[in-house]
Amino acid sequence: MPDRERATMRVLILGGTTEASALVKGLDPRIDATLSLAGRTSAPKREPVPTRIGGFGGPEGLAAWIAENRIETVIDATHPFAARIGRNAALACERTGVALLAIRRPAWERIQGDRWTEVETMAEAARTLGETPRRVFLTIGRLEVGAFATAPQHDYLVRAIEPIGDALPVPRLTEIAARGPFDEAAEAAFLAERQIEVLVTKNSGGPATYGKIAAARALDVPVVIVRPPDKPDVDSVPDAEGALAWLRERLEA
Repeated sequence: MPDRERATMRVLILGGTTEASALVKGLDPRIDATLSLAGRTSAPKREPVPTRIGGFGGPEGLAAWIAENRIETVIDATHPFAARIGRNAALACERTGVALLAIRRPAWERIQGDRWTEVETMAEAARTLGETPRRVFLTIGRLEVGAFATAPQHDYLVRAIEPIGDALPVPRLTEIAARGPFDEAAEAAFLAERQIEVLVTKNSGGPATYGKIAAARALDVPVVIVRPPDKPDVDSVPDAEGALAWLRERLEA
């Protein structure tokens, strides 16, 4: 953990991703970092920097926290689908004059053999499944599974870190609690064993969860994939290595 008396830059990292985890592990000792997590999971991974959990209260609350804690730089290393905190970070940094860098992992791109149907929302994904009952594998986390209650005719298998409770009230539902990453071989075996007929997922990009995309391609399983939301136009890099290099440049400036 950085020596706070010797630190020359105070950094807030908005995390909850593999990129954020890699970033905090590679920080220069001169950086005094705080990692902020949304609190979506009950047992987050422990990281080697001070960690706060929970929201800030919108852009105003985030701006106040930045000022109160004398933050000089904010790194937005949140999930590609965490659109609200991305907007809040951009607004808060604009108001406080604090530098902001976003880690924006590239979205996956369709290649030969992929059977993708791209949609904008979970509601559209549910409609895309059609009327004929199918065995559906949902890998969208637990917070948006309720959208599929409008299509109760399907046989759903949901994989999430936390239990979904009664969020998806359908007759045929199987839950699997698991935390990735999952490689292609394991995902292919899973899809085949469970006789999955369609995969529903988010286009989150990155290698950590690409195994299911490659497995679906290999097994000719169709994929309903939700496009990532728009994010603010701010300085960005594609990975943690780029963010570490950016921070080193600022330290040496």
